Amino acid sequence: MIRVVIVDDDPMVRTGLRLILGGEPDLDLVGEAGDGRQAMRVIRDLRPDVVLMDVRMPEQDGLTTTELLLRHPEPPRILVLTTFDADDMVLRALRLGAHGFLLKDTPPPKMIEAVRAVANGEPVLSPSVAQQVIAAATGRYEPRREEAERELAALTEREREVAVEVARGSSNAEIAGRLSVSVATVKANITRIFAKLGTDNRVHVAMKVRDAGLL
Repeated sequence: MIRVVIVDDDPMVRTGLRLILGGEPDLDLVGEAGDGRQAMRVIRDLRPDVVLMDVRMPEQDGLTTTELLLRHPEPPRILVLTTFDADDMVLRALRLGAHGFLLKDTPPPKMIEAVRAVANGEPVLSPSVAQQVIAAATGRYEPRREEAERELAALTEREREVAVEVARGSSNAEIAGRLSVSVATVKANITRIFAKLGTDNRVHVAMKVRDAGLL
């Protein structure tokens, strides 16, 4: 069972997420919270595998909560929820180490898939908004093209191809299909990319690829 906690200050959003996720036999909705401070207590007590984290909340926002949670020795995986009008805050959350993000109006099957993927150790970068988020990041922050090119120079040709697909928001299965390799090979390449770039987050890889001008 994948233990899930929902953190959102809107009761209607929490209700909607419960309806989407609650009928899945492998998802156990163990708790919910309406703000960051309450979330810290709930997550400490219930120790979920995945947290669906809103960004804008009273008392303590999702960014502060994400940062505090990820300082713990065995933190849950954080899947940020956004309406995208808070794109700057979402980018900051991803830089803090959140494992991905989804729009709140993501179709239910995709929402369920994302929770499962994050629980299985695969960070989720929603393909529908990946390019917008990356463009927002590079448009609002000083470009670091030379630094990105230098770091990506350490990648092999195959690793570079995989990194570009990651930046496009492709899943491991989609990358395997496009490059005619196995999913296991894709995972191995991503592990090496993470090691060479000093990260464990697909979003960081995507931003490096964008900064280097490879998209």
